[in-house]
Amino acid sequence: MDRRHLMLGATAALAAPALLLRGAPALAQAATPAPLRQAPGFFRFRLGGLTVTMLHDGSRAIPLQGFVRNAPLEQVQAVLAESFLPTDTLRIPFTLTCLETPRGLVLFDTGNGPQQAGAPVGQLMANMRAAGLDPARVTTVVVSHFHGDHISGLLAADGTPAFPNAEIVVPATEWAWWTDPANESRSPAPQRGTFANTQRRFAPYQGKVRQLQAGAEAVPGVTSIAAFGHTPGHTAWRIADGSEQMIFLADLTNRPELLARRPGFHIGFDFDPQAAEASRRRLFDEVSTDRIRVSGYHYPFPAVGHVGKEGEGYRFVPTDMAAAL
Repeated sequence: MDRRHLMLGATAALAAPALLLRGAPALAQAATPAPLRQAPGFFRFRLGGLTVTMLHDGSRAIPLQGFVRNAPLEQVQAVLAESFLPTDTLRIPFTLTCLETPRGLVLFDTGNGPQQAGAPVGQLMANMRAAGLDPARVTTVVVSHFHGDHISGLLAADGTPAFPNAEIVVPATEWAWWTDPANESRSPAPQRGTFANTQRRFAPYQGKVRQLQAGAEAVPGVTSIAAFGHTPGHTAWRIADGSEQMIFLADLTNRPELLARRPGFHIGFDFDPQAAEASRRRLFDEVSTDRIRVSGYHYPFPAVGHVGKEGEGYRFVPTDMAAAL
């Protein structure tokens, strides 16, 4: 090879990296990070001949300090660390249970309601649309209790009913407490705002609210279970079709990684912590012994699975999503 060809080859070799960089700009500069938005939050499974859709309403982080009232922070942190969860804050998810029946949709609770753009919660309506569920098809809203994250979604952003064709079924004990102003001074100070919020959220449904005693049916196959303590009338709901059943536990616990594993922990959100603990242990004993599927409002999405006994407490075992298809 003569000197001219050697020089041409060296020049081409030196130019090659520059050509490669010009031809593949992704290698030369960092790509813009994708926005941290998740896919639509819904999950479906069959219950007998019916379809259940779990609908995510978002999540919110709160400080862990003071969340549990009857145990030192270090003990609470140790339980969370065993589940690989943060030990400074607690992220609380919100997930609703929706039952598709031949008579229409039955929605259990209504979420946090409309929020400002970018808020971490208030995603129910978007996820209903993503799941192909029309709020106008909701014929029954079954309410577990009257805390704001469960009833604020009764109203649209303009104050009109979010579920215009629905009857609202409520626990009679819960209704009696929060609609009587005389009870306000007898309620824990952080929960006194529930009185005004109850009046506001139910007002547009006047004449469409039905009160139920424990053990009564909201619709065929949906039966109330007294689980008092979290609020005066907090209620779980048994959903059955033929031999298949599940129980919507509502707020029997907050995060199960904490309160199922340590059912004796008392949290600030509970109206009567001792009664809440008694309800927790009673229902957990039932669903673990009888291997009944459960859904929980503050459980990690899709918030459906089983509860098993584990030592002095219990553990939540999420449903195998692949097996549910």
